[in-house]
Amino acid sequence: QVQLVESGGGAVQAGGSLILSCGASGRTYVMGWFRQAPGKKREFVAGIDRSGGSTNYADSLKGRFTISRDNAKNTVNLRMNSLKPDDTAVYYCAARIGVVVTTVDSSYAYWGQGTQVTVSS
Repeated sequence: QVQLVESGGGAVQAGGSLILSCGASGRTYVMGWFRQAPGKKREFVAGIDRSGGSTNYADSLKGRFTISRDNAKNTVNLRMNSLKPDDTAVYYCAARIGVVVTTVDSSYAYWGQGTQVTVSS
């Protein structure tokens, strides 16, 4: 059983930055970050392959968010810059068995409990 534990969420003012971290147990997986705002569907934020050599981002977040991983520590980070109130959501770390980064949440088998990010104007 894979366990994913997110940390780093919190409250920040618009324009600020946060770094979310996800610790994973077990072997190395393709990892993704998703988010869900109140009343909205869960959406893909960013993903990274097992080596860290390939990443994918939601088009609307390119240039502000950066995903990275440290396989020695089995962690995946999401750096979020220039945060906006629209970025307010619960952010989830997810892991999938496979080699390709996908944007579809149903393709990820394992999920963390989520961490709240609140951006005030």
